[in-house]
Amino acid sequence: MPATAPRDLTAAGLLRVIGAGLAALLVLSLITAPRSSAATASPSPSPSATPSPSPVVVNPTNPATPGNFTGYGFDQCNAPSQSAMDTWLATSPYLAAGIYISGNSRACKTQSNLTPTWVATQLAHGWHLLPITLGPQASCSTRFPRYGPKIDPVISAAKTNGAYATAIAQGTTEADRTLAAAAALGLVPGSTMFYDLEAYDTSKVACRESALSFLSAWTVEIKKHGYLSGVYSSAGSGLKALDQARMSPSSASAYVFPDQIWIADWNGQANTGSSYLSAYGWASHQRVHQYQGGHNETYGGVTINIDRNFLDVGLGSVAVAETHCRSIPVDLAGYPTIAPPASGTVVDPALKPYVKALKCLLRERSGLKGRTNPRFTPLLAHAVAAWSGAHGRNATATKWTKRMWLTLFATNTHPLLKYGSVGAGVRDLQRALLVTSQRPKPAITGVFDRATETALTAYQQKRKIRPLGIATASTWAALAAGRR
Repeated sequence: MPATAPRDLTAAGLLRVIGAGLAALLVLSLITAPRSSAATASPSPSPSATPSPSPVVVNPTNPATPGNFTGYGFDQCNAPSQSAMDTWLATSPYLAAGIYISGNSRACKTQSNLTPTWVATQLAHGWHLLPITLGPQASCSTRFPRYGPKIDPVISAAKTNGAYATAIAQGTTEADRTLAAAAALGLVPGSTMFYDLEAYDTSKVACRESALSFLSAWTVEIKKHGYLSGVYSSAGSGLKALDQARMSPSSASAYVFPDQIWIADWNGQANTGSSYLSAYGWASHQRVHQYQGGHNETYGGVTINIDRNFLDVGLGSVAVAETHCRSIPVDLAGYPTIAPPASGTVVDPALKPYVKALKCLLRERSGLKGRTNPRFTPLLAHAVAAWSGAHGRNATATKWTKRMWLTLFATNTHPLLKYGSVGAGVRDLQRALLVTSQRPKPAITGVFDRATETALTAYQQKRKIRPLGIATASTWAALAAGRR
């Protein structure tokens, strides 16, 4: 399928990008100001002593990211080109992407595509971005430093007066670098900054505790500026140590813990669980799960080497409530054929909710006049025949059929929808899938969830549409044609 065309930047958009750059300079001056030696040497504060956040407004037209989302994501070292992102948006199951924005230990320090315009464009197109920093690593890591101790030093395991003061100072400094990079890219407060702490030997006490102190200081500084803190690490080492510290009475007060975690556990399960971690930590939409490691995937002819992820963050994917025609219910358990009564206008009592829903939707989508009551009136009869004729069927139709329900649900805009999408388009898709003849059937929630994905894939297979589990133009066309 052809790639979706990139959106042109308007004059207003260019002004926003310029504004982001100016705001970034302001943030750089605020978060890189020198600190006293006493401040950098102090132990990581307890949660009760965490400084109040001081939000910095950077390109406020960008949404916080990843925000509220439940669905699939990928991460790759280098941010893909705009054309690759557009193609994958249109053809892949993914709506989230990890991007490495900071850190001297990352393998992709040169990011030719990663600019404020790139970030703003992805967010405007509906991508959820996960900004990643890969800086100093645990002192007992066997893979770091990658470029030498002067370029990417490891976390200091030196203990002074009962505290890992140097590690704490390193965590604060690295957070400031991340905040500067985030501001320069237009990533606004409320966004989650993820620190990538690669696997290490957690049995080595000084190595483990200095790493925890580093992450605690990182979290304090990130949150101080109104951002959310996240930690990516191996489920069996870094995150296991973090989870155990959270559950330990003696450690729980010694560290400040991240708002979200990103679990590296390649168990192939697209969920947010891991056998290495307690189910009770970060359990309220606070997890990302990297469930498959590096491999090539191709969509729309574009191949990228990625890790696969499943996200459940913020509030999860949430759809706002809808009302229609002064609160007439239009989301029903099914959508049967409605025939006019043999005489008069009073239909079978079982059909009354469907008649009201039909009148309401025809009022909204074709301008039907009259009262939205449960009677099969002459006005409704005329509208039924007119709708049938306008959609390539019998212009003298008297019954509203299931095929006509399909055409009705496919008359609005036809957005590209996939796991994690929310809104009115998702509701139309779910209503339509209730009318189609295959099973299973989704609930009408306005959230594109796993049940919707399963039902859509089954419909696509039956109608010989490429079964991507994505509502594409070809899927909407089949529904608009009344193909059950």
